[in-house]
Amino acid sequence: MPPSLLHGLNPEQLAAVTLPHESALILAGAGSGKTRVLTTRIAYLIQSGQSGPSNIFAVTFTNKAAKEMLTRIAAMLPINTRGMWVGTFHGLANRMLRAHHREAGLQALFQILDSADQLGAVKRLLKALNIDAEKYPPKQLQHFINGAKEQGLRAHMIEAFDPYTRRQQELYAAYDEQCQREGVVDFAELLLRCYELLQRDAHLRHHYQERFSHVLVDEFQDTNQLQYLWLKLLAGERAAVFAVGDDDQSIYAFRGARVGNMADFERDFQVRQIIRLEQNYRSHGNILDAANALIHHNQSRLGKNLWTAEGSGEPIRLFEASSDFEEAAFIVDEAKALQREGVLLSNMALLYRSNAQSRILEHALFNAGIPYRVYGGLRFFERQEIKHALAYLRLVANPDDDGAMLRVINFPTRGIGVRSLEQLQEIARQENLSLWRAAQLGRMGGKAGTSISAFIALIDALRETCSSLPLPEQIDHMLEHSGLVAHYKAEKEGAERLENLNELINAAAGFVLEHSADQADASPDMLAAFLTHASLEAGEHQAAAGQEALQLMTVHAAKGLEFHAVFISGLEEGLFPHENAAQERDGLEEERRLMYVAITRARRRLYLSFADSRMLHGQLRYGIASRFLDELPTALLKRLNRAAPSRVAEEPVMPFSPGKRAATEPGSAWHIGQAVTHPKFGPGIIINSEGRGTDARVQVSFSHSGVKWLALEYARLEAA
Repeated sequence: MPPSLLHGLNPEQLAAVTLPHESALILAGAGSGKTRVLTTRIAYLIQSGQSGPSNIFAVTFTNKAAKEMLTRIAAMLPINTRGMWVGTFHGLANRMLRAHHREAGLQALFQILDSADQLGAVKRLLKALNIDAEKYPPKQLQHFINGAKEQGLRAHMIEAFDPYTRRQQELYAAYDEQCQREGVVDFAELLLRCYELLQRDAHLRHHYQERFSHVLVDEFQDTNQLQYLWLKLLAGERAAVFAVGDDDQSIYAFRGARVGNMADFERDFQVRQIIRLEQNYRSHGNILDAANALIHHNQSRLGKNLWTAEGSGEPIRLFEASSDFEEAAFIVDEAKALQREGVLLSNMALLYRSNAQSRILEHALFNAGIPYRVYGGLRFFERQEIKHALAYLRLVANPDDDGAMLRVINFPTRGIGVRSLEQLQEIARQENLSLWRAAQLGRMGGKAGTSISAFIALIDALRETCSSLPLPEQIDHMLEHSGLVAHYKAEKEGAERLENLNELINAAAGFVLEHSADQADASPDMLAAFLTHASLEAGEHQAAAGQEALQLMTVHAAKGLEFHAVFISGLEEGLFPHENAAQERDGLEEERRLMYVAITRARRRLYLSFADSRMLHGQLRYGIASRFLDELPTALLKRLNRAAPSRVAEEPVMPFSPGKRAATEPGSAWHIGQAVTHPKFGPGIIINSEGRGTDARVQVSFSHSGVKWLALEYARLEAA
């Protein structure tokens, strides 16, 4: 055995690489060299003669990880490694099904449906069966089918306790029949069909169990129930399963990942020892100590403690901003300072819990002229739901905007098909009119003609109502009455899109506040100005490929990456940890793991920030600091301003904190008990107030609309 293969491994890495033929769990902490351990283990098994290349089965979660593994192994070994099976779960299942398509009941050249193709197949099924797509939304049915498959369940195996679920069950069965008839499989089907094949065919199962004496799994904590069952079936009783993962970085429960698979693996495979890779080669000591202290608050974990030989490094910088605008300005200033110190923009990452938070950060970077790139996602104004909302607003501002009309005339769906739109476009071309003017001619007959007329009436009604509302309330009104809010509420994963739509209201409120008082009225010009602003922000400062740019991303998207400097923003209760976490079993522990992942992305410098106030749904709300900040040792933190976050955390959790300066101070035009009217909400009585100047706001109990807080700067409130 050439010593170079094992040279440089630390004692724990060496123990993992040279394990005898037995199943083992390798707890690989962030930055502990897990990829090196995995690849070296494979090279060691082959070079020491314990295994041939054809006896290796290694599974990863991404094609990128699989390619990197193969590249590293090829660099270590002078022999041909083509006999190895190395790939993703779906890739390896596809390989097995291609080889045994007859036994699996598939056509030789079966096609694979991606997510968009699968959604199209679901829509065709609903149309063929004359099923109401509003009662059974195609995306929701798609999630139902995939969720069942990822649990290893066919339609007949699902327990249905209500008529709606029973109908979904029937549609799942019909979908399976349609796919079989057309010779196609979706991604979830690949693994389920492969699992069923091995379960059913003892000869085939025995063949692969005899062949693959070593099964290696990367990111084991991210496996779902079906993936674990498939691996268990493939390994049998003889294979040594080398499972590498980190339960502290299990952050994909929403995708079906089951952190409990690690405990099941210990029991099912009679694991005698857990090897902990705790030496970190990425971050300085203060960053790791903070991560260790935080994750220690989780109860359900196997336990490990990251350390480094690189020294303590710099303290973690904590900034308490008075508002989300100040938080964004602070991050921009620090990014500029880091640039002056010689740190590349591409070596800085700005992380946030929710995609909706990116809007105000993008706005600050845009104004500062700093190139940025949204990693693993779209910039705020490029997101589908924002484009739909802006298209409605464009039609309100200018009904002759054909592009906007085509985008939303049938979104949400109104029964206006492609053929009807083609007829409308032909009328417009013949008469040399915009689509709007052509639709007003009333030449379209049938159901489509009625739907088009109803859409024209909707936009006219929006225009009339919005003309008397402040800009943020125009957008709020449009979102409700256009059907966008109802549409995304019906989607299983529509919560994030709704957050983005709410952030559009915040963007409008911020836009109004940035302009002078004489512009801050409800005139059409204000809407036009905002639409221009949105177009400009959408069109600039997204860095071109290869250009130096600051990296923006959600914490989920950051997993597996590392940066010299990391900013974690929005550390407030309800944002991070997210408010939904309290409603889910083990939700808070997963949020803490997410924070652990965020902290361990930083190599040298880590910034944490939160805001005392933040625009939410167009209104200023007061928040409290995230509990995660209280879980970090104070000795590791360098507070850049203000008092300790525990001061804020002691305040009661309320939409607005009490004790602020009153808006009804002497000389104010407003006072508690005063009767007022509002263009949208009608008559009401002021029951509370706070703030002064541009921060002044009042709480009004409206006769017909309930209790609402309104910022006086743009609320257009009038004394009754």
